Amino acid sequence: MTFILRPARPDDAERLPAIEQSAAQAFLACPGLEWIARDSGLSARQHQSYIARGWEWLVVDEQDRPWGFICGQDCGVHWHIVELSVHQARQGQGLGRQLIQRVGDWAREQGYAGLTLTTFATVPWNAPFYARLGFEVLSEHLLDDFLQRQLAAEQAHGLSGRCAMRLEFQPLS
Repeated sequence: MTFILRPARPDDAERLPAIEQSAAQAFLACPGLEWIARDSGLSARQHQSYIARGWEWLVVDEQDRPWGFICGQDCGVHWHIVELSVHQARQGQGLGRQLIQRVGDWAREQGYAGLTLTTFATVPWNAPFYARLGFEVLSEHLLDDFLQRQLAAEQAHGLSGRCAMRLEFQPLS
């Protein structure tokens, strides 16, 4: 099967919550995090907001069916990944890596110094996955105001065991 990366369009928004819901089913195997599989995630309205700003990309098949998405926001010097989700049926095929590469290329073109995200520190497809892509866990003294607020908001929402990570872009030679 061939996959294509493209910017998300307004008519995609209604289909994206189901992708996140499918991806979240992997949390059923994580003691204490099973509730995430039942959490609603981003709404179609929230996706519309990212799409309107040009901050969401999809991976689609030959019939233009979305199988994964990545969205984020400006947080100053870095571009922050808010959510990366790949449908459970397509996980392990490199689609998440492709989405991160696409966003990284875009963010570099826009003049950002790198990417940031927050994620679970010990869940195998979270921090360890991002570390393999070059992201580094940030110690508390390296967190900017945005990441401090983000982690605090996640903690208030019941998400514990989280960390912030950053991928700094190498200067172009």
